[in-house]
Amino acid sequence: MSYEMNDLLELVVEQNASDLHLQVGQAPTLRMSGSMLPIEGEPLTPHDTEQLMLSITPDAHVQNAKLNGGADFGFAYLDKARFRVSVLRAKGNYGMVLRQIPNKMFGLRDIGLPDKIRELLYRPRGLILVTGPTGSGKSTTLASMINYVNENREGHIITIEDPIEYYHNHKRCLVTQREIGVDVPSFAEAIRRALRQDPDIILVGEMRDLETIEAAISAAETGHLVFGTLHTNSAAKTIDRIVDAFPANMKDMIRTQLASSVQAVISQVLCKKIGGGRVAGYEIMVTTTSIASLIRENKTFRISSDIQTGASLGMITMDTHLMSLFNKELITADEALEKCQDPIVMREKLLAAGAQLKTV
Repeated sequence: MSYEMNDLLELVVEQNASDLHLQVGQAPTLRMSGSMLPIEGEPLTPHDTEQLMLSITPDAHVQNAKLNGGADFGFAYLDKARFRVSVLRAKGNYGMVLRQIPNKMFGLRDIGLPDKIRELLYRPRGLILVTGPTGSGKSTTLASMINYVNENREGHIITIEDPIEYYHNHKRCLVTQREIGVDVPSFAEAIRRALRQDPDIILVGEMRDLETIEAAISAAETGHLVFGTLHTNSAAKTIDRIVDAFPANMKDMIRTQLASSVQAVISQVLCKKIGGGRVAGYEIMVTTTSIASLIRENKTFRISSDIQTGASLGMITMDTHLMSLFNKELITADEALEKCQDPIVMREKLLAAGAQLKTV
């Protein structure tokens, strides 16, 4: 039995799966609401996966996969969906993972962000960081923010992505989307060039190395609103990660720069929703004069207590947010415990609320 890529993509869209996995020795597998579900059918052979890969992979990326063992690119399936595609080699055979990127933009409320966040999107300059593990919905959150700016402000938005995921049309803003490896060689180079392209807002898809982090901070300092992502799971760890990227003799200077340029850090996790689907859990830090001085004085471990007392500014800790999702019966107690930052305190709170935990 041979599989057709169009039939598989149709199934992904129809079932609203988040990912499609194609690996030798297993039938094509969908990820639905976080669970892996193989479709009924024969296991894929090496010939199957190679044919499926060749059916959608541009020649340059096929060469890349042969030489380097993998390639990543964006791909549109008719007008139904876009996919972020990762081709890989495993045990000498080709495999693929296709992540579905929803066609429609979500509103900030739809993804569960408080209304206070909107105020940040009108700031003339500074750094707004969206952080979390891979697959936690950072791209969706950023796309929603960029879309909000696009609909409510005037200006020039430049996005720098690897690969481009959500496509933004020009609305009230002009939107320039640049892809690493296609339009420009690297993130750092793209940011430097962006500064000569009269931007108001710059989205940096990933702040993955010192050069990119440095370029993003200096863009935020020179009067641009910069959105960036990191794979950290709290505001304090995000600041520490950025500072740690710099050599010892620069750390104090970077802390001072971050204290004045970071406007907010939004850390998120994606939780399995009761009854299917996913819901995001957030920690939101908005920089106050108190938080700015904690960053400057290298006391990031105290940021969490400032977040706890900053509810009026839209701040919330991850564990408070997960607890509220549990109380609204959106997630199970076990899911809250698995995704929380302080399992000991969380367990006590859940048990006090009468939760039944699998793992006591």
